[in-house]
Amino acid sequence: MIEYELRIATDPKWAEVAKADFDAFLKDHAACERKAAALAMSMVQHYPDKPDLIRGMIDLAMEEMAHFREVMKIMLAKGLQQGNDEKDPYINLLLKNVRRHSEMYLLDRLLIFSIVERRGHERFFMMGEALEDPKMKDFYVRLAKAEHRHYTLFMTLANQYYPEQVVADRLDELLDAEAEIVRHLPYRAAVH
Repeated sequence: MIEYELRIATDPKWAEVAKADFDAFLKDHAACERKAAALAMSMVQHYPDKPDLIRGMIDLAMEEMAHFREVMKIMLAKGLQQGNDEKDPYINLLLKNVRRHSEMYLLDRLLIFSIVERRGHERFFMMGEALEDPKMKDFYVRLAKAEHRHYTLFMTLANQYYPEQVVADRLDELLDAEAEIVRHLPYRAAVH
């Protein structure tokens, strides 16, 4: 199973909140792209024995940095600067589900990063639909398509390194956990 649906859809109110403070949203978006690139490169370093993962993560890092550059161009044109990094409550709560010190550590990371990218796919598409500026609409719809490639990459790797049923069972658990997180977190002008 490479394609899957999230258990809970983002309420359209999220897009209203994000649009209402779009400058803050852009700053968070830039930070997400930069952190995603750094994460991909850390995976390259931590798994030198997995050539397919290395190739995939290098490509992912390059694409995430290209997205970071694009968001930074938008921010700079608006006179915005990056803020200090803040802990992302959504990501932190998801990462609490990682089984550390286990042979399933890599599986959990791959599945959680897939879910994060899947949620990004949904929200970037929503943002593209919500914006009036045609260039910004196109930008976010294009990014939503990239997030789709990213979440399926993580799923492809998970299925390559672990048995299909193990992947499916753990994905099921993590999707339930993610739905609970989304249900309880307040919406903010941020990607997650």
